[in-house]
Amino acid sequence: MKELRGKALLDHPALTKSTAFSREERNRYGLRGLLPYEIANINKQKARALENMRRKNNDIEKYIFLNALLERNQRLFYRILIDHIEEVMPLVYTPTVGEACKEFAHIFRRPQGLNITPADRGEIAFVLANWPETDIRVIVVTDGERILGLGDLGANGMGISIGKVALYVACAGIHPGQCIPIMLDVGTNNIPLREDPLYLGYPFPRLAGDAYFSLIEEFISAVQSRFPNALIQFEDFLAPNAFSLLERYQKRIRCFNDDIQGTAAVTLAGIYTSCRITRKKFSDLTIMFLGTGSAASGIAELVFNAFRSTGLSEQAARRKIWFIDRKGLVVSTNENIKPRIKPYAHAHEPQSFLNAVADIKPDVLIGATGVAGTFNESIVRQMAKVNERPVIIALSNPTSHTECTAEEAYKWSDGRVIFASGSPFAAVQYGEKLFRPAQGNNAYIFPGIGLGIQASAARLVSETMFLAAAEVLANAVSEREITTGAIYPPLTQIREVSRAIAIAVCQTALNEGLTDASLPEDLDAYIASLMYEPNY
Repeated sequence: MKELRGKALLDHPALTKSTAFSREERNRYGLRGLLPYEIANINKQKARALENMRRKNNDIEKYIFLNALLERNQRLFYRILIDHIEEVMPLVYTPTVGEACKEFAHIFRRPQGLNITPADRGEIAFVLANWPETDIRVIVVTDGERILGLGDLGANGMGISIGKVALYVACAGIHPGQCIPIMLDVGTNNIPLREDPLYLGYPFPRLAGDAYFSLIEEFISAVQSRFPNALIQFEDFLAPNAFSLLERYQKRIRCFNDDIQGTAAVTLAGIYTSCRITRKKFSDLTIMFLGTGSAASGIAELVFNAFRSTGLSEQAARRKIWFIDRKGLVVSTNENIKPRIKPYAHAHEPQSFLNAVADIKPDVLIGATGVAGTFNESIVRQMAKVNERPVIIALSNPTSHTECTAEEAYKWSDGRVIFASGSPFAAVQYGEKLFRPAQGNNAYIFPGIGLGIQASAARLVSETMFLAAAEVLANAVSEREITTGAIYPPLTQIREVSRAIAIAVCQTALNEGLTDASLPEDLDAYIASLMYEPNY
C-alpha cells in the first residue's frame, strides 16, 4: 500500500493522529501548515472531544457526535470509549442505540460495514471482496427483524451491528481492522418504514422461507471462503429464524447467537453471584421466566445445563425452571406450547402470574418480554413476600421497555431486592441507603468469547464455553462489591473480564478438541498481547 501523505493521511480514520503529529512527522508526511501549531497528544484531544460531547443536549446528539468521531479518528474514539466506558457505552450501545436505529436513515452520515440484499443473490462473494481488509476475525450480522425490543427496523438495524463491533474492540481488544458489521437487508414488513422517503434499505416485504434461508446459506459460504478465520455473531434475528440458523450452523462454522447464548451466559453469571448474597445453594434454586422468546428459552437451556452440572437429574433440573406467558403459568395442559418451552411445561394447575409466584415461590424472576411494566407492584411485593432477598432480573431493553425500573424494584421490595437489568439505571436512594443497580449487559460475555475464539483458533463455539464464561464473570465480582448487592463487576473492569473469559474459552477448546493450535503455557500473557490498545 502506498504511504499516505498530507491531507489523505489526515483524513484516514485509522491512521490519523490529527493534532498529535510531531514536528518531525509533520515534515516527513507533508503536514506542515495543515495543522495548528500546537502538538496536542491523545489526552488533550480526548479532553476536547469529551467537552464537546457533553455540550450536546440529548443522548442521540451525543451518539451522532461519537459516531462522527469514529469515522474521522478511530483511535481517539476507542481511547475515549475504553477510558470512559461507564459514561460512553450507554451512548454507543444500549439504550441509545435503540433510538439511533429508529432514526438511522435520518441521521446517516457515512457508510460503515457491508450491506447485502436479495439483489446481490449469486454475487455475495463479489460483495464481500469489496471489503478492504482480509484478516477478518469477527463479523456481527443482523437482518434487522427484532432490534432490541423495537421490532422490525429493516436496514436501520445496521446500527446494532456497528455498535456491537465497537464493543468487541473496546471491551476485548479485537483490532477494528479485523471486524465487519454486516446488514443482511432482506426487506422489511414495517410499512411506515418502507414508505419513509429517507429510508435507505431494500424497500420490499421481507424474504421468507426457502428464499430467505438460501440467501443466508450463500452468505455463510461466501464468508467461509473469503474470511475463513471469522467468527460470525448472529444478532437480533426473530426467534424462529434465530434458532433455525443457530441449529443449522453451530456444528459447521464458528458462530453463535448473542441474544440466545450471550444473554444466557450473562444472566447465569448474575444468578451465580446472587447466591453469594442470598446464601442459597445454586442447585436449590427455582427460577421463573416471564416471556417465552429466544432470550428466555436460551437462558433456560443454559441454566438447565448448569443445574445438570451440579449432579441433578434431567427431570429434577427441568422441574426447577418455570415459564409465564400472556395467559399465565405455562403448564403441560396448555395448547400450542413452543417446542423449546415444552420441556418446562410441568403438570400443574393453570394460574395467573401473581398466583404462580405465590405458589411456586421462585428464588429468581427473570423478565425477557420487551414489555414495560410487566413486573408491577403486586408481582415485586409477592416476590419479596416469598423471599428475604428476592432476585429480579429485568432484561428487556431499551430502558423504555424494561419490565420494571430499578427505583420501582427497590421501593416495592422495601430495599431488599437484588436487582439487575438489561439497560443501565442510575443509582437509587431508598431510605438511608444508596443502591447501584447492576446491568446484565451482554458486553460482559460476547467480546471475551470472540477474543478466545481468535486466540485459540477454535473451529466451533461450544455451549461449554458459555458455561465457563458465566463462571468467570461471576467470580470477577469482589467481596466488597457483593456487600453492596452488586452481581456484576464494574464496567471499568470489562477488559480484564474479557481476557479471563478468553483464557477459559482457550482451555475449553483444548479440552474439547476444538483446536489444532499449539497454545503457549502463559495464556494470560499471550491473550494480552493480542489486545488492541488505541494509542498514538
